[in-house]
Amino acid sequence: MDKVSLLQDKMKQALLGGGEKRIESQHNKGKLTARERIQLLLDEGSFEEIGMLVTHRARDFGMEKEVYLGDGVVTGYGTVNGRLVYVFSQDFTVFGGSLSETHAEKICKIMDLAVENGAPVIGLNDSGGARIQEGVVSLGGYADIFHRNVKSSGVVPQISAVMGPCAGGAVYSPAITDFILMVENTSYMFVTGPNVVKTVTHEEVTSEELGGAQTHASKSGVTHFACANEVECIENIKQLLSYMPQNCEEDAPVYAYEKGDEIRTALNNIIPENPNQPYDMKEVIEEVVDADSFLEVHKHYAENIVVGFARLGGRSIGIVANQPASLAGVLDIESSRKGARFVRFCDAFNVPLLVLVDVPGFLPGTDQEWHGIITNGAKLLYALSEATVPKITVITRKAYGGAYDVMNSKHIGADMNYAWPTAEIAVMGAKGAAEIIFRKEIAAAEDSEAKLKEKEAEYIEKFANPYGAAARGYIDEVILPEATREKLIKAYHMLQNKVAERPKRKHGNIPL
Repeated sequence: MDKVSLLQDKMKQALLGGGEKRIESQHNKGKLTARERIQLLLDEGSFEEIGMLVTHRARDFGMEKEVYLGDGVVTGYGTVNGRLVYVFSQDFTVFGGSLSETHAEKICKIMDLAVENGAPVIGLNDSGGARIQEGVVSLGGYADIFHRNVKSSGVVPQISAVMGPCAGGAVYSPAITDFILMVENTSYMFVTGPNVVKTVTHEEVTSEELGGAQTHASKSGVTHFACANEVECIENIKQLLSYMPQNCEEDAPVYAYEKGDEIRTALNNIIPENPNQPYDMKEVIEEVVDADSFLEVHKHYAENIVVGFARLGGRSIGIVANQPASLAGVLDIESSRKGARFVRFCDAFNVPLLVLVDVPGFLPGTDQEWHGIITNGAKLLYALSEATVPKITVITRKAYGGAYDVMNSKHIGADMNYAWPTAEIAVMGAKGAAEIIFRKEIAAAEDSEAKLKEKEAEYIEKFANPYGAAARGYIDEVILPEATREKLIKAYHMLQNKVAERPKRKHGNIPL
């Protein structure tokens, strides 16, 4: 065989992965192959493969007789909407996508290139875990990847799509990355599988119940997106990338935007007359941001807070908003963690923040206190205080107690703070406040119920409005709801060259 034919033969062999039968088996499970996934993700003709001819080095347990070119992972670079990305896609048709020494080296190589060249890394995970036949060498390979995940964190965006099994040590690489996407019914993540769980705790549980996409999207919050199928998953990755820069030194891409009438009169009628009646904060978001630009993150987890990306006047922003339609918008352990994590991503990658506030306080109760609402609530406080990107707050209704402070108040470094006329900025709700302040008067009154209502009204008039805070400069402007979008576009334009100096330090100590 001549040299050219030999190369062509090897390339054909590599493209087949574990062979036709295993490819067919992958398709029968409703899954795409490693190469088909890359083809869908990247711009047509842009993929350049690295390490196609790599093979494993194992010689034990008959492994020398089973050698596949590429060794279970396809790695390389290409473009998504014209922008450079690095990608690795694990091939389940080769040893179940298990990670070997050389498999890990291939992934590490593209991660190093990504940091050196300032471009995102996308991992398409579909692996049975460490390759048992290689023992500690495989475990070392995982640790090499984890180490690079940590070094890359906050330097380049890292996105993980879990498109098959992901168990044991394999779960920690996606966990360190910025966003995790999972596919319903074909992917799962867990540290220990159903069999080990049954042996140790005697719980009967399926892989889907223990670590499926819906479980992690709604119960644990491990995954940010649960996708119906692999095509939707890959489309979500592309959409996500459109809101973020290539690396921490750059800004997100700016999209063409035609300036028009920015007044949104629908916002004037969104707050109900009854201060205890819920409304959907997502309706506020949709009115404020560019049409069809809102991409919600962590949609099914901690629904009392809404986070996600959008565009305002063609520019990327990150939104953190209390959701009165869920638990009255209170802050609790899960919502604080969800908000903090999102804020830190936006700050790391120069995405300005918009905080929409309607919060009656922190969720009371033994469950919250015993599980650490103090340190978890402090995570959100820490993240917003630490962030140096442009930060703007709009208080739509309630901003009570410590939750007012935490939700990007002027006191923790917000650049601009707006309030609607319906805003209530106070230490607590009027009823509770009246019961404390006027306790003796209410007790002495002939009709204590009527007296309480009278004092409640007195407190509302004095404190449950935005004007006390505006008088002190804690609120920069009380605005008509309809003008919110216009005010925000102008304010972000004004803040676009913001530089915030921080004291020199190795790093802060976030309350984990």
